[in-house]
Amino acid sequence: MSIRVGIVGISGFGGGEAMRLVASHPSFELIYAAGEGSAGSRLVDRFPGVPAKLAELVIEKWDPATLPKLDVLFASLPTGASAEALARVPEDVKIVDIGGDHRYVEGWTYGLADVWPAEIKGQIRVANPGCYPAAALNALAPLLVDKLIEPGNIVIDLKTGISGAGRGSADSKFGYAESNENLVPYGLLKHVHMPEIAKTIERLSGGSAAGLVFTPHLVPMTRGVLATIYCRGRATTGPSTGQCLDAARRFYAGRAFVRVTDKPPQTKWATGSNLAFVSYAADPERNLVIAMGVVDNLGKGAAGQAVQNANLICGLPETAGLDGVPVWP
Repeated sequence: MSIRVGIVGISGFGGGEAMRLVASHPSFELIYAAGEGSAGSRLVDRFPGVPAKLAELVIEKWDPATLPKLDVLFASLPTGASAEALARVPEDVKIVDIGGDHRYVEGWTYGLADVWPAEIKGQIRVANPGCYPAAALNALAPLLVDKLIEPGNIVIDLKTGISGAGRGSADSKFGYAESNENLVPYGLLKHVHMPEIAKTIERLSGGSAAGLVFTPHLVPMTRGVLATIYCRGRATTGPSTGQCLDAARRFYAGRAFVRVTDKPPQTKWATGSNLAFVSYAADPERNLVIAMGVVDNLGKGAAGQAVQNANLICGLPETAGLDGVPVWP
């Protein structure tokens, strides 16, 4: 029996990627699509390459009161736009919120799927991590759990493609002319992803993340996130590169989507996939550890992890619909 799926915010980058994955999923059937500016148009009008079986599906204006009978709802809305409306969705509809309104909110499970899959199974309300946390936390988790690094002395530097800023409007400041040949730091000191990163570091380590520094940058590429993370070891002499790699390989043993690599990862390795790549370089004498994480911001950083979470809450194989090979070049 197919699982009836709806997507809210389908015209945005995250919602569109969710649609692409759901369209080829072996158990999901997309029967409801909703948006604001795109309401009234057919799916094929927004996505000319959509499969024929979905081409005539009409995008409806988002209203929880008019939902059809659904099993799973993906919500891909801007931060601040989903909390009130999703509270009115019936409890028998499982929700994966790709947006930012429910991360570490009571009644919602934080969906860091490769780290806490057992906590997600069977839940009905899951908050997807942001794209930056998906890259950074997957790299940090093994080191924090093994207590190889200090949780309160972490500096995270992230680079993301322009699609990480959302689709925006016609007068978006992230258009080609503004973004090409440009590198932009933003969200300094108070970025929206800071709280969830800090809380997760504390959950993983049992210590304080009070010294966390987090700076994201927009780079002139379409998609991809690279996190370069600077840490200090807990002892006077820090861990070696081999110790960090071994910790990650143990932590992610048997996990389908995390690849531990000896070489520094590149964003193109993950393009179009739900993969996360992590690697490490350490200088024990200087007590310095560099952790690196790469994801596709629309894949593992948004819709890919959302589908992974939906698989977990629906009792499906975790890899269902997500075993495609990354796009290269």
